Amino acid sequence: MRGLTMAADRAHIEANPARRTLMARIGYARVSTADQDLTLQVERLKAAGCMIVRSEKQSGKSRTGRDELETILQFLREGDELVVVRLDRLGRSTRDVLNIVHDLEQAGASLRVLDPELTTSGDLGRLVVTVLGMVAEMEHRFILERQRAGIEAAKGRGVYKGRPRTAPNEEIRRRRATGMGVTEIARALKVSRMTVYRALSPGDGAEAGATDPAEQPAVAAPKSGKPKAGASSAKARPETAEPRAAGKPATRSMRRPASRSSK
Repeated sequence: MRGLTMAADRAHIEANPARRTLMARIGYARVSTADQDLTLQVERLKAAGCMIVRSEKQSGKSRTGRDELETILQFLREGDELVVVRLDRLGRSTRDVLNIVHDLEQAGASLRVLDPELTTSGDLGRLVVTVLGMVAEMEHRFILERQRAGIEAAKGRGVYKGRPRTAPNEEIRRRRATGMGVTEIARALKVSRMTVYRALSPGDGAEAGATDPAEQPAVAAPKSGKPKAGASSAKARPETAEPRAAGKPATRSMRRPASRSSK
């Protein structure tokens, strides 16, 4: 669906005689969480002359899951320009940013950053992008360190609540009471099995790290049948025999058959 929308935007640009000879400026806006707003980025991109603006709410620590960005990279043509408000909107990883710039160059396109104003169409711009990419990655690490320090401080004061629950414990226990398995509950509520085990541990007695009975491997039944010949005697036989005295031959006790009485 995203590809079809992007193709329609591209067809609209190429069908416009006034823009057919001009390069296409395609804007990309990104925020990390769903509660952040994209309005300011979109407005700045449109003011910079972007005929297409694509946006998404995804983390910038990697390119995984950023479908809008990948769609833009697939539809860029020679002479096009990808525009972002700041370089960290393109990515928080220096490697990812440089890979994106490389992909743009392979397609004959370029990158433009509005704050600060720079473009990769020249050697100096590519150098500045490399430096800013490293700065964005370091800033991301600092944010994580401050976040961890804040969590530890909140735990020390006893006010840390942790991440909001993805599923209510009552619903998990209710489904468990109806006979649903742990894996089935996790799949239905779209949570991990560990979340289900934590919710069940106070009331159901399930412990984190336990396994669902339905997923336990089958235990092989003991083999039935008669033991092999000589097996019992081999086990009963002592491992070492009593040594014979040196020079004394082994003797065999032979019992003479009883003589028959003559008639």
